[in-house]
Amino acid sequence: MTFLFVCTIYFVLPVYWVLVSSTKSTADLFGSFGLWFAHFRLGANLRQLFAADQGIFLRWLANSVLYAGLGAVLATVISAAAGYALAKYSFRGREAIFSVILAGVMVPPTALALPLYLMMSRAGLANSYLSVLLPSMVSPFGAYLARVYAASAVPDELIEAARIDGAGELRIFARVAAPAMTPALVTIGLFTFVGIWNNFFLPLVMLSSQNLYPVTLGLTVWEGQTYRDPSFYQLTVTGAAVSAVLLIAAVIMLQRFWRSGLTRSGLTTGALR
Repeated sequence: MTFLFVCTIYFVLPVYWVLVSSTKSTADLFGSFGLWFAHFRLGANLRQLFAADQGIFLRWLANSVLYAGLGAVLATVISAAAGYALAKYSFRGREAIFSVILAGVMVPPTALALPLYLMMSRAGLANSYLSVLLPSMVSPFGAYLARVYAASAVPDELIEAARIDGAGELRIFARVAAPAMTPALVTIGLFTFVGIWNNFFLPLVMLSSQNLYPVTLGLTVWEGQTYRDPSFYQLTVTGAAVSAVLLIAAVIMLQRFWRSGLTRSGLTTGALR
């Protein structure tokens, strides 16, 4: 119990510090106790944040929402289709493809950044939204999880019954398999969303225009300017707090669908038995 409490403090403390620091002035950041409030000026900090550099922080936030939101949705759909096909269809090379997917899970994303940049550059897509979106759509872990879950959560009898009723394969996937796989799909979407939102190295390699930066890369640019203008310390901290709050809110929303999916899946399984 003590170990779990220490682990909780270890993970929560940085978030707490960022939230508290976002309410301070630049002077209070260095002149007051870091874990407690000083002169509360969150409103002024937020106004300064959204007005800095002609409001580019809003652009960075919109880019992050685009990359993480659209990327997570597309990655979830592709992973679900791939996992379902690998679990429920027999074809030559199925296990070889699954082995390649498992190998992809073990490859660190940073090792793929340079080859991906060379590919995007040759295709003329470097420094564009697609240069970040297209790699984000591929999730080996998502395909692996979808296959494992589809193999156990989608009974073959249910698929055969749908075929007897005249349903096509695409309709069976959309109307039968996908609802039964909801907990896995929400998990894939959640992990992918958080991973893309926090991704730093891929946008750093792919993008050169600040208008295309996600919030993680944009805040790093501001942090690099603190040596000439200390006010960027406060902009960076407040921006990090806004980013963290939005990410926490997204995770809480997705957890609600995850729990409802577990309940629906359990009721479906019980009815089949």
